[in-house]
Amino acid sequence: MKIIVAIDGSSCSVKAVEYLAKHLNWFQGSPELTLVHVHHPIPGGVAVSRARAIAGDAVVDEHYREESKAQMAAAEKVLTEQNIPFRSEYVVSSDIAREIDHHARKVGADMIVMGSHGHGALANVVMGSVATKVLAMAHCPVLIIR
Repeated sequence: MKIIVAIDGSSCSVKAVEYLAKHLNWFQGSPELTLVHVHHPIPGGVAVSRARAIAGDAVVDEHYREESKAQMAAAEKVLTEQNIPFRSEYVVSSDIAREIDHHARKVGADMIVMGSHGHGALANVVMGSVATKVLAMAHCPVLIIR
C-alpha cells in the first residue's frame, strides 16, 4: 500500500505522522510511506525571475530544498526514531491541494494522510481549506487527523 503524507510543518501534520506510525498495523504488509511538502513559490513571478537571474537557479532551488527540509524535520524524526522506512519529497506550487492530489495520482497512492489544518490563517475552523480541497478532489481515500 502506498501512502502519501502531506507535511506542512504544523503540529497537525506531525500528529498525523505520529498517528499513522502508531497504527501501521492496520495496513497489510509494509506500507510505502512518502512524506510530501508543497512549498509556496517565492511571491511574485517577477521576483522569482529576478532572484533566479541574480542568484542563479541553483540558489533558488536550494532555498526551496532547505525550507522544505526544515518543514519536514519533525515528521521525519518521528518515523526515523521508530525505524519506519519512508521517502521525503517536495514540490513547489501555489495550489497546495491540487499538487497533493496530483502527486498522489502520479505515484499511484492508495491513501493520502494529512492533518486537519496547518499554518493557514483559518487554523481555528473545524477543518482547513487545504484539507477540504484535498477531500473534494482526491482519487483515493483521505485520512484526516485532528
